[in-house]
Amino acid sequence: MKKQANILYILCISAICITSAPSCNVLDLEQLSSIPYDEAFGTYQRCELSTLGCYAYAQGEYRGFPFGSRSTAINDIRGEDVMSSTYMGSSYESTFTTSSGDLSNHWSYLFRLVNQTNIVIDGVQNACEEGIISQEEADAFAAEARFLRALALHEAVVLYARPYGYTADHSHYGVPVVTVPCNTIDAVNEAKKSGRATVARTYEQILDDLTFAEEHLPESGSISRATKGAAIAVKSRVYMHMGDWNNVITECRKMVDQASPSSPSLIGGFRLTESCDGPFLSNSENTESIFSIENSSADNPTLDGALSQLYYGRKDIAVSPIIYNAEFWDPADLRRSLLLELVDGRYFTKKYPRDVDMDDWAPMIRWAEVLLNYAEAEARVNGNTPLALELLNLVRNRAVTDPAGQYTAASFPSVEELINAILQERRIEFLAEGRRWYDIHRLSTDPVYCVRISTGEAGIPAKLALSSVTEEDYQAASGTVRAELYTVPEIPASDRRFIYPIPQNEINANPTLADQQNEGW
Repeated sequence: MKKQANILYILCISAICITSAPSCNVLDLEQLSSIPYDEAFGTYQRCELSTLGCYAYAQGEYRGFPFGSRSTAINDIRGEDVMSSTYMGSSYESTFTTSSGDLSNHWSYLFRLVNQTNIVIDGVQNACEEGIISQEEADAFAAEARFLRALALHEAVVLYARPYGYTADHSHYGVPVVTVPCNTIDAVNEAKKSGRATVARTYEQILDDLTFAEEHLPESGSISRATKGAAIAVKSRVYMHMGDWNNVITECRKMVDQASPSSPSLIGGFRLTESCDGPFLSNSENTESIFSIENSSADNPTLDGALSQLYYGRKDIAVSPIIYNAEFWDPADLRRSLLLELVDGRYFTKKYPRDVDMDDWAPMIRWAEVLLNYAEAEARVNGNTPLALELLNLVRNRAVTDPAGQYTAASFPSVEELINAILQERRIEFLAEGRRWYDIHRLSTDPVYCVRISTGEAGIPAKLALSSVTEEDYQAASGTVRAELYTVPEIPASDRRFIYPIPQNEINANPTLADQQNEGW
C-alpha cells in the first residue's frame, strides 16, 4: 500500500499505442526508469502513461493479485460451486488466519491499486492547473482511475466487511477510504492513521467514483479499458449489493432497450454472443465483455497464478458436483458441453483454456450480468412480469435451445419462484468467473433469498473435497450428491469466518486498524 515517497513509477508504450490510446492494449508496456514525481505528469503523454499504469496495477505484479486472476479464484472458492486443491485450501475451507497469504496479499494489492489511482487523480489535476492538459483531458484520465478505484474498494468491502444490510443504518465497518495519494513521507505517515470507514461511507465513495467515471468516460473503447458502459454496468452491481432495486433498474435502463431488450445496448453496443463460449474464445474482440483485465503471453500471473493454470492447466480449481448435479441445471444445457471438460474424473472449466501462453483475460463484467441484474431487480420491484422473464430467457435460451426445456410464464406461478430461477441462472452462467461469493455475501441479509445452510440460516454451504470426487459423482441434474463427500464444513453468516479478517500486517502497521478488526478476530 505504501509507495516510495518521492518517486512515481510509470509505464511506457509505443508511440503508435499512445496516439490510438482508446483502442490500444494496455499491457503492451515496458518498464521505464523511475521518474521524479514532479515530472511524472509533465506532458500529455506522461499523464496517459501514468493512467495506463493503473491498469497494470489492477492486473498485478504478483500471482494475479488483485484482478489479474486472484479476484476470480478467491471469490469462486469462497462458495460451494467449485472445489479447490490444497494450494488455496485455507480460503476454500475457511481455515485462514489473520496472517494467511491470500487474504493478506489481496488486501495489500487492492490498496496499492487504490493509492496508484489516487496518485493519478491528483497528478492529472495538477497538470491541468499548470496548463499541461485541458480540464476535459484531466477528467477523462481521472475517470479511468476512479473506475478502477471503485472496483478495488468494492472488492475489498465484499471480502473484508459485513454486507451492506448488516446494520439498519449501514454504520458497521467497511474499509479504509483514502482518496489522497501517498506520495510524500508526510502523506504516508498520515495514511497510517486512517481507519475503516463505515460501509455506508465506503459505498458512497464507490458510487461517487462510478458516477464521475460515467460522466467522463467514452461510450466505446477496448474491452481492457474503462468506458461509460462499464461504469454503468458496475453501478448496477453495486446497487444490487445495497438492495437498492429501483436504482438497479435505473442504471440498467440506461443501457437496455426497453422496446427490444435483445438489441445491442444503448451505450457501447454490447450484446450477447451467439454462443455461450463466445466471450472466452476471443477475449479482446467480442460483443459481450464489457470490461476485462488483460493478460498477455509476455505479461501474465505466471504458473502460480494464471487463470488457465488454476482452472485448467494445474487443475487447482474444479467444478463441483454440487452445481453440476443441481436439478435446476438442464442436462442438455450447452454450457455443459461447450464450457466444461472431464479430465481425470473431474470437470474443469474451459473458460480459460490457454495454459501455454497463459493469456486468458480476467472477466470483470459481461452483458449477461447486466441482463440478469435487471431481471432480478425488475422481479423484486414489479413482480412476475414479462420483462423479467424475457431478460432471464435472453441469457438462458442461448444455452438451453430445446423449446421443451425453456421457461414460459407458466413456469413460475409466483414471483419467488422466478427470482429463485434468476439466482440459479447466475450460478450457472457465471460459474468459474468469481461471482458466486458476491451473491452469497449480498444475499446473506435477505430473509427470503439468502443462501442457506443445513440449519436454515444464511451462510456458506458445506463443500466437497476435490481429492475424493470421482467421475461417477457427476450426475447431471440428478439433484443428489454423496453425503460422505461433504467434508468441508458449512459456515453460518454469523460466524467470524464468513468474512476475511483485516490482515495482521496491516494491523501491525496501522494502530487505528488494530481497534477495528472484524468481530471475533
